[in-house]
Amino acid sequence: MNQYKRNTNNPEIRELENPIDFRSDTVTLPSKEMLQCIENAKLGDDVYEEDKEVIELQEYAAELLGKEASLFFPSGTQSNLTAILVHCQRGDEVLIGRDYHTNLYEARGASVLGGVGICPIDMSESGSMNLNDMLSQIKDDDPHYAVTKLLCLENTFSGKVQPQDELETLVLEAHRRGLKVHLDGARLFNAHIHSGLSLSALVGSFDSVSICLSKGLGAPVGSLLVSDQTIINKAIRLRKMLGGGMRQVGVIASCGMYALKNNIGRLQHDHDNAKLLATGLSKIAELKVEYGESQTNMVFVNCPKEHRLPLENFLFDRKILIASLDRGRLVCHLGVSEKDIRFVVDVFEDYFRKQ
Repeated sequence: MNQYKRNTNNPEIRELENPIDFRSDTVTLPSKEMLQCIENAKLGDDVYEEDKEVIELQEYAAELLGKEASLFFPSGTQSNLTAILVHCQRGDEVLIGRDYHTNLYEARGASVLGGVGICPIDMSESGSMNLNDMLSQIKDDDPHYAVTKLLCLENTFSGKVQPQDELETLVLEAHRRGLKVHLDGARLFNAHIHSGLSLSALVGSFDSVSICLSKGLGAPVGSLLVSDQTIINKAIRLRKMLGGGMRQVGVIASCGMYALKNNIGRLQHDHDNAKLLATGLSKIAELKVEYGESQTNMVFVNCPKEHRLPLENFLFDRKILIASLDRGRLVCHLGVSEKDIRFVVDVFEDYFRKQ
C-alpha cells in the first residue's frame, strides 16, 4: 500500500473543524505553550550561524543522542539526503531496505541529485534486514561494479521497533567491510519510549542519524542530522547547496526545543491509545487488525474491499480522517485523545451494525 496516496480529493476536508485525523502524526498542531516559545525566540541569521535558538537546539539534540554535533534541517527528506551525500560520492552505492522511507518515499533524490546508486535489500514485514542478504550486496572491488559505501537502516519501521541486537550486528558487519551506516530515525523517540533504551544506546554505533521533530513530538516543522563534527561540517555545505540554508529560523527551532524537552515522555499516551484502538477494532469480525508487541503508535486495519469506500465516507461524515482501508494505517498522536479513540471505535461498530 502506498501510504502517501490520498484517500480523498474532497475539498471539504480543508473545511473540517477539529477532525480526528489518523492519516499521520505529521498532522499535529503546535500547542499554545509551544507557540509561546516563538514570541521569546532569540533570533539571528542562521546562515551566519547567529541564531541562538538554532545553536541551542543543535547542541541539545547532539547531547541527547550522545553525539558530537547536529544540524537543523527543514525536513527529514533533506536531512537523509544530505547524510547520503556526505557519505557517498557520485557513482557510489547505498544499500537500503526495500520498503524503507529513504528508498520509496524520498523521490530517489540521492540518485537524481547526487549520482548515488541505490541497491534495495529485501526485508521482513516487520522491517528486519537479514544480515546475509545485506552482506551479499556489498560489491567486490571490481571496476565493473559500483563502490558500496553506505548502509541505511530505519527505526521505527511502520510503527515497529527494530530489535537492537539485530541493528547492532548489521552496523558491526557493515563497519568491518568499510561501510558507513546511517539511521533514518524519524520516529526514534517512539523506539526509545517502547524499548526503554536511552537514545544514545539506540544510536551509539551509527555514523549518522536523522531525527524528526514534526511527527510524534508535535513541532510544526524540522529535522536534525546528528553525527560527529566532521560529518556535520560537510553537511553544512551540502545543506546550503540543497537550498536548506535558513535565516531567522529560530521561530521554528524554538518549537523544536520545546518538543524535545516536553513531548518525548508523552509518546507513551500515543502507544496506549494505539493499543486501545487495536483492541476495540479487533472485536469487529469484518476487520483484520494488526498490532503486535513491537508496535508503537500505529495500527494497521485491513477492511473487505466492498466496505472500504463506504466506510471511509461514513467516517468522514463524522469528522474522522483515515488513510485507505486496504491495510490502512491509523496513526495515534498528540491530537488524538483516549476519548477520541473510544468514539472512533463506536463509529466503526455503528457502521457494521447497519450493514
